[in-house]
Amino acid sequence: MDGFVILSGCSGGGKSTLLEALRLRGHHVVEEPGRRIVGQELDNSGSALPWVDLTAFARRAIDISLCDREAAAAHPGIVFFDRGLIDAASALEHLTGEPALTSYGQRHRYNRHIFLTPPWPEIYVGDRECRHDLSEAIAEYERLSADYPSLSYETHIPPKIGVETRADLVLSTLGLR
Repeated sequence: MDGFVILSGCSGGGKSTLLEALRLRGHHVVEEPGRRIVGQELDNSGSALPWVDLTAFARRAIDISLCDREAAAAHPGIVFFDRGLIDAASALEHLTGEPALTSYGQRHRYNRHIFLTPPWPEIYVGDRECRHDLSEAIAEYERLSADYPSLSYETHIPPKIGVETRADLVLSTLGLR
């Protein structure tokens, strides 16, 4: 889907801040499935949490990402996703060996331009929903840095600069400026 653009990369790399800047510029955005899942699970004493049952968490993230894609299809123009289906499928395949990445990655395409925020230790902060440390975030980033190109996506790594300039760069890469 050419109008679906993924912002992925390292936890704490500025994805959510960049997504918010794009939203403020009038673009439709979809918040990260993982954060929504963790919030719901914590509020309801659930166990599909990355630090309790990572496989259940990844499966739920896939389900939510599929629903997000379906809902986003109703929006005209570009829709920016904070992570999503490919990230969840990558995690599931890494954990279980199931061919989730290839299966979901081939059937559910996004815009060929993927933006991977690099590790940025100076701004990395854990919180209620993000409890893993920076080394785990970097390992995930390295896995995603290999997985997206394996699905023929063109990855772009935004430099560690102010969010407005980062947003300009994303829009320019997409031909929207």
